[in-house]
Amino acid sequence: MSEQQQWWYNLRTQRVEQGLGDPNAERLGPYATREEAAGVIDRMRERNERFDAEDE
Repeated sequence: MSEQQQWWYNLRTQRVEQGLGDPNAERLGPYATREEAAGVIDRMRERNERFDAEDE
């Protein structure tokens, strides 16, 4: 899959984008689908909550 076909979540703009964009240091990804990129923040939040609960 080429970079133009990959999806990213842009941390600066808080938007999903496809292909070339901001530097990778400002993005999460790449993801295969738009939906996967759009849900990354929710998945990160859920994972962090689970880890915090395990630490307690």
